[in-house]
Amino acid sequence: GFLALFSGDTGEIKSEVREQINDKVAEWREEGKAEIVPGVLFIDEVHMLDIECFSFLNRALESDMAPILIMATNRGITKIRGTNQQSPHGIPIDLLDRLLIITTKPYELDEIKQILKIRCEEEDVEISDDALNVLTKIGKETSLRYSIQLITLSSIISRNRKAREVTVDDVKRVYEVFLDEARSSDNLREYEQYFMFNDLNSEQQGSDTAMET
Repeated sequence: GFLALFSGDTGEIKSEVREQINDKVAEWREEGKAEIVPGVLFIDEVHMLDIECFSFLNRALESDMAPILIMATNRGITKIRGTNQQSPHGIPIDLLDRLLIITTKPYELDEIKQILKIRCEEEDVEISDDALNVLTKIGKETSLRYSIQLITLSSIISRNRKAREVTVDDVKRVYEVFLDEARSSDNLREYEQYFMFNDLNSEQQGSDTAMET
């Protein structure tokens, strides 16, 4: 490894070396000299993996030294990449059957408020109770991520006013300037004729033509 750093040799570790290491670790484990502590492999947006990656993971999980695998996705029934098959979360059924699925549910109003309060403390942002309530309402009606992003922006507005804490007016100001996903989509639909390229009109015209024929 040290010589490879200067010689430019970047090849993979040979299978013979891997087997020797595995045998030595197994020997130490049997003698009580070593204990295998599995690591944690976290894969976000797991639906982006293709069928070959899932096959590799399925086989790797059978190893004694396999890490704890945690996968996250926000997809429902969707196509497995690299195939024409659909599956829950875009994960093959045989792999899905080996997983423990953690159910999630939308945050309640009090939970959103608590998360926003903690985030304000982490970012050293002083915020009034009324402003926090407004942010909580925004997080409930739009998304928690959008509401969290407004904390930093509201803090900047507050500092420009040389105020000690974020107020309701600061939150309202950034809410008017920076749109959430739903309002942005509505804005695009309302002013779509002013944009240079618009695929939505083309798709609608194509569907209308198909219906007429």
